Amino acid sequence: MMRAVELVRQRLLRATAALDAAGVLYAVAGGNAVAAWVVSVAPSAARNTQDVDILLRRADLKSAASVLCSIGFVRRHVAGMEVFLDGPDAKIRDAVYIVMAGEKIRPEHFSTAPDVTDSENVGSFRLLSLESLVKMKLTAFRRKDQVHLLDMIDVGLIDASWGRRFSTELAARLQQLIDTPDA
Repeated sequence: MMRAVELVRQRLLRATAALDAAGVLYAVAGGNAVAAWVVSVAPSAARNTQDVDILLRRADLKSAASVLCSIGFVRRHVAGMEVFLDGPDAKIRDAVYIVMAGEKIRPEHFSTAPDVTDSENVGSFRLLSLESLVKMKLTAFRRKDQVHLLDMIDVGLIDASWGRRFSTELAARLQQLIDTPDA
């Protein structure tokens, strides 16, 4: 189990270090961003994730692809997403997934993904801001997004007062999780 966690971390650090070195703007999103925020207040509460999600501007995709491919990643277009497999024999779960900044991830989503500038340097990589991450998770609202939100609620990163920051639909989703965390 520890090896699997370390492989994801290495993939994250390898990809972000290459993007940093090339001057490509990005932000770490998804489960790794949730884990980074959770660890900032409760290190033992972090969950592991199997992939890496990186937010990029579409205008930077070509540069990012060149950089990532130069360090061994293999570019694929899968289910409407750009992914970079961690080598030619890698499975889809062993990948860096690209989320396009300023675009809807799915047509039915309420809002677009944030811009890469809504992030901060946390030493090893650029991390999406907490508010933008919460908005993305509330927008997607799949089961794993709900669990990520519950983790952030549990450690006190977010609470009911956060509903004022979002649209009515997203605020209702947050309140639903706060009211029925075990549902």
